[in-house]
Amino acid sequence: MIEVVSLTKQFGSKRAVDNLSFTVNKGEVLGFLGPNGAGKSTTMRMITGFFPPTSGDAKVCGVSVIDNPRVAKTKIGYLPESAPLYHDMTVLGFLKFCASIRGLGGSAKKEAVERAIETCFLGTVASQSIHTLSKGYRHRTCLAQALLHDPEVLILDEPTDGLDPNQKHEVRQLIKRLGQTKAILFSTHILEEVEAACTRAVIVDNGKIVADGTPAQLIEQSGTGSLTDLFRNLTTQDT
Repeated sequence: MIEVVSLTKQFGSKRAVDNLSFTVNKGEVLGFLGPNGAGKSTTMRMITGFFPPTSGDAKVCGVSVIDNPRVAKTKIGYLPESAPLYHDMTVLGFLKFCASIRGLGGSAKKEAVERAIETCFLGTVASQSIHTLSKGYRHRTCLAQALLHDPEVLILDEPTDGLDPNQKHEVRQLIKRLGQTKAILFSTHILEEVEAACTRAVIVDNGKIVADGTPAQLIEQSGTGSLTDLFRNLTTQDT
């Protein structure tokens, strides 16, 4: 469903992503781990077509984001880091607006919005203005817009960032459920999310993959039974 092939991104003299290759299949939730500045967000922005790669390619459901970006993007639901919202809109109005942008209309639009509200537990705040919502509900609203068109692929950048423990649990459980029928790539630096939500994880450092495996395989690889120890041993420490 997601195929990344030798993806590289250069910003001047800085190589943010360095010849990265990996796949995410249907029914798989891949945690994309790494310290700040490791290249996680840059990689996701290239997969979604926001950044052109310096070299390499990414395919979504077999469609190249370089050769056919419009078609590739129709197959993606994207939750960017610090996703923007129109704060003067209600939740319902915002989701209707996003559905229209996605080309949905009539009963299909109505059903898509209702489904997204139900999936993300937004029913109690659907008529509220976004500026009145807590951070957790705003985050759920951002996630709901990514689900409107029932995409085959979800790309989520720090989907639990800033949420309280209860909200994090809800989002992790939702990701696990959605991952049964979709291919999901989500970035995080919260190591507990690997065991809580992922079927597989990749650790990146300085734009390169330094580990790839199931949570159990990575924990075994640590030699101490600690994913934190493995992470610290494989990644650059910013001291």
